[in-house]
Amino acid sequence: MGILYFGDNLDILREHIKDESIDLIYLDPPFNSKRGYNVFMMTPKGHESDAQIMAFDDTWHWGEEAEREFSEILHKPNTDVSEVIQSLRRFLNESDIMAYLTMMTNRLLELHRVLKVTGSLYLHCDPTASHYLKVVMDAIFGKQNFRNEIVWCYKRWPSKQDNFQQMHDIILRYSKTKDVTWNQLYDDFTEQTKKRIKGGMKIEHIIGKSGKILIRPTEEKSPGVAMCDYWNIPMIAGQAKERLGYPTQKPLALLERIIRASSNKDDVVLDPFCGCGTAVHAAQNLEREWIGIDITSLAIGLIEKRMKKAFPGISFEIQGTPKDLEGARNLADRDKYQFQWWACYLVDAQPYQGHKKGADSGIDGLIFFQDDFSKGAKKIIVSVKSGENVTRTMIADLKNTVEREKAEIGLFVTLANPTHPMITEAASAGFYESPRGQYPKIQILTIEDLLSGKTRPQYTDISSGSFNFKKAETEEKRVEQDRFKDF
Repeated sequence: MGILYFGDNLDILREHIKDESIDLIYLDPPFNSKRGYNVFMMTPKGHESDAQIMAFDDTWHWGEEAEREFSEILHKPNTDVSEVIQSLRRFLNESDIMAYLTMMTNRLLELHRVLKVTGSLYLHCDPTASHYLKVVMDAIFGKQNFRNEIVWCYKRWPSKQDNFQQMHDIILRYSKTKDVTWNQLYDDFTEQTKKRIKGGMKIEHIIGKSGKILIRPTEEKSPGVAMCDYWNIPMIAGQAKERLGYPTQKPLALLERIIRASSNKDDVVLDPFCGCGTAVHAAQNLEREWIGIDITSLAIGLIEKRMKKAFPGISFEIQGTPKDLEGARNLADRDKYQFQWWACYLVDAQPYQGHKKGADSGIDGLIFFQDDFSKGAKKIIVSVKSGENVTRTMIADLKNTVEREKAEIGLFVTLANPTHPMITEAASAGFYESPRGQYPKIQILTIEDLLSGKTRPQYTDISSGSFNFKKAETEEKRVEQDRFKDF
């Protein structure tokens, strides 16, 4: 009933998603805000942590990739899009915003292709590029298929600046055709109207010539006031149970409203920029099938943990993450940071610092665990090596890091097989004496053995991992997923 893809959504859409196979698309792409966004990991009480991982850098520049994608757009059958994108380039030149619009246009063309004739697309954006994106969307979907500009209004702590406080985002809603799936949603009546209903008056809302909402008696009870395009839904508070630490996380209430309005049970919902997975969580909650795509293994790991906590017993596919040694090597060659994040999740560790510049601390991941009810969380250091050459010195360095950080155990996760001197050096560190048993102080774990299940980190955690990741609340309704069909 669900599938996660790790990779560039343009490639995934072209290679795996068939024409007119999707009922509803929601996307919350980067806004070209020219800033980096960090994921805030959990830190048990008493432990200082720098575990803020850069999830993505929302800065775009014109270069070879943008030029290649621009050329692709010019050769698409939709000549309106070609005209629009060329006009935008003449106006914006080879600027950062033009690079962003080129990237988005190519992906929106693919999203239009995979959308069913009854389908809708909701594009979440802000004033940075919403006006340009609407022009592009008009060219792709047709001006006649523009349905709504939804204003999501929220409150947050104001900052001192020389502008009015920005307290809303824009969501552009388009349909594929006029024959669109639509479920009318309703807001509650005002207290005054509720009193009238309680007094026995059945009412109906109609629109008068002046545009005002009028009320008249009717034989059937009205479900409420037809919902407008101005949505007042609170952002997720900093300490809310729903918050998972992902920088651009959207509230479940927002996504559930979209999914209820524009899809039905068992329809397929796609989020091609799925981040921490709010759209797929909402889709699962509402018994829709779903597809999520993200370009970082960090996001895929967060979503996997979120869904398994929220829906115990759930099963879904994950495509694109390494399944064997060859896949792991390929990922390491392409992006060492993605490999480190993936390897950390392989041993249930929090990634540490990520792209943070500066001296190498010798720490790629952290695990907090508890093996004594009378004491708090203890710490495990994870060092990940993606190279083919590993040495005894690397084990010695990990021993020093474990000592410096006052950790109990060090895990050395390696793509290459360890040498005999490395194994000897690790053994010389001795054992961590736990109330629950005796465990090697330094443990060498190969990617191949971890993938095959031959080995796993050795320690006891009576907290069942609760110190390591912010967990989604378990949903009351537990839905068992079937294996997702091939699109």
